[in-house]
Amino acid sequence: MMSEMMAFNEQFVQNKDYQSYVTDKYPDKKIAILTCMDTRLVELLPKALNLRNGDAKIIKNAGAVLTQPFGSAMRSLLIAIHDLDVQEVLVIGHHGCGMTNLDADQMIKKFLDNGISEEVLMTLENSGIKMKRFLKGFDSAEEGVMHSVNMIRKHPLVPAHIPVHGFIIDSTTGRLELLHDGYGSRDLKQEKGRVLPVVPFD
Repeated sequence: MMSEMMAFNEQFVQNKDYQSYVTDKYPDKKIAILTCMDTRLVELLPKALNLRNGDAKIIKNAGAVLTQPFGSAMRSLLIAIHDLDVQEVLVIGHHGCGMTNLDADQMIKKFLDNGISEEVLMTLENSGIKMKRFLKGFDSAEEGVMHSVNMIRKHPLVPAHIPVHGFIIDSTTGRLELLHDGYGSRDLKQEKGRVLPVVPFD
């Protein structure tokens, strides 16, 4: 697979096929999208949202779920907002997501089946990394999306004027379902000048 990709890449560059994709680091539509890494969304999601190269910052992980307020996905969103002129955030989950009812015990078994030793797992547990919490999924795609929306909206480093929207996308048809309209909740981030707490996903 690697040799095939390298050969294709060589032709891609030689033929200057990249020219139609040239843009800069600032998203033209001033949006950032947190979405799932599901393979069905790689081309479908941008097409369904009428996005071209350069339009949006797209951050992907398993389930579009923020597991902690100061993890790498949240850091990417903060950089997009404060350094790359992003003005709106979209969280887009999808039905049939593998993170729905993810079985932590089955995942741990797969680690072992793939050669990860019991000793390594025990060392991680004793270091404070609780595998069953680390691998916890969610009961529904809607729950996962709203968890992330709330974590972003309440984050102490996200400006109050940034709207955070929540959607579910059909991973076959691309149809969007609006779960949360962020325009109506921009003023809810602060309550009498007090920053609302950010609760980790657990």
